[in-house]
Amino acid sequence: MNSKPNAVISSIDSDRLDALLESMPVGAFPGKQALEAELARAEIVEPQDIPPTVVTMNSTVKFKVESSSEEFSMTLVYPKDVDTSGTKISVFAPVGSALLGLSQGDVIEWPKPGGGMLSVRIEEVLYQPERSGEYHR
Repeated sequence: MNSKPNAVISSIDSDRLDALLESMPVGAFPGKQALEAELARAEIVEPQDIPPTVVTMNSTVKFKVESSSEEFSMTLVYPKDVDTSGTKISVFAPVGSALLGLSQGDVIEWPKPGGGMLSVRIEEVLYQPERSGEYHR
């Protein structure tokens, strides 16, 4: 994929992620530069101005694999909130940083187990804190 979809990020998510990135040692995780680039290219808005279809931190998202129509859901979380449930993805993971700020209908490339990539469409933002009035979670 050559062009990236537009990204919209809340000012709270942006500030928290900037602080987290600044606190980390150089080389702490391989996707640091990619996440910094996503934050730099994003439109930053106040939490109450986030469109209801945008993926923000702690949003739960339903995806569809374009080649197979398989659907699955994941929640985008801070690294400290990742667990073994398999339902959460860290914003520090390459796919996690790519998800942040995207909208329903956007398509991203997702690494397949064992290698290769899948095209995955964001079908629906099932839960978004800002849409629920939770601006300071």
